[in-house]
Amino acid sequence: PGTCEAVTLRVNPIRKVVNLLQQMQQKVTEEGEKEKELYEKFMCWCKTGSGDLTASIEAAKEKVPSVMAEIEASEGKIAQAKEDLKAATAERVAAKAAMEEATAVREKEAEAFAKEKAEDDANIAAMQKAIAAIERGMAGGFLQTATAPVLRRLVQRSDDLEDSDRQELLAFLSGGASYAPASGQITGILKQMLETMEKDLAEATAQEEAAIKSYEELMAAKTKEVEALTAAIESKTKLIGELGVAIVNL
Repeated sequence: PGTCEAVTLRVNPIRKVVNLLQQMQQKVTEEGEKEKELYEKFMCWCKTGSGDLTASIEAAKEKVPSVMAEIEASEGKIAQAKEDLKAATAERVAAKAAMEEATAVREKEAEAFAKEKAEDDANIAAMQKAIAAIERGMAGGFLQTATAPVLRRLVQRSDDLEDSDRQELLAFLSGGASYAPASGQITGILKQMLETMEKDLAEATAQEEAAIKSYEELMAAKTKEVEALTAAIESKTKLIGELGVAIVNL
């Protein structure tokens, strides 16, 4: 028994070495198989992949002319769109300026008409009072009112009166005690003046209404023009951006 144990102790170290060598051999074999597999895959890729790469390169070369043509076409469209955008922007600025100018003119015209109408209304009212007072036989009382000086200024400024009629009216409005005009003659002259004044006011009113209509039509047309130009500006701006992106992605 003692002899067997001694032999076992002597054998175990050798077995360990053998086992270690066997394990190393198996590992080396396995690694060799993996390297062989990788090498075979690499060689396969070289045979097929290089062909695919060559085909891709050739396809890319063939595509270059068409891509360049697309780029040139897109750049041409961008240039035209920029020109259109510039023109639309300038036209919109001009349209808005025209609207502002027309509004300023309309405001001045409206202010002038309002002033003229107020004056004409006051003059017509004074004329109507004078005629009514004379026809009622109250000329003396009328001459004492604040309306008489208004009528006197009208007579002095009127370009439609004959000199004889003007002198007749001024003599009446002077209120001289010795003056005794025929009421029918005075009212006749005043009614002619009143008719002329009312006609002038009607014409001025018609002109104002026509000016208002023209202004409103102009503003409506310019508003539509500005809206259309704004839409064009937005469309051209969007197109320029889209074409730029398309060129980058070619």
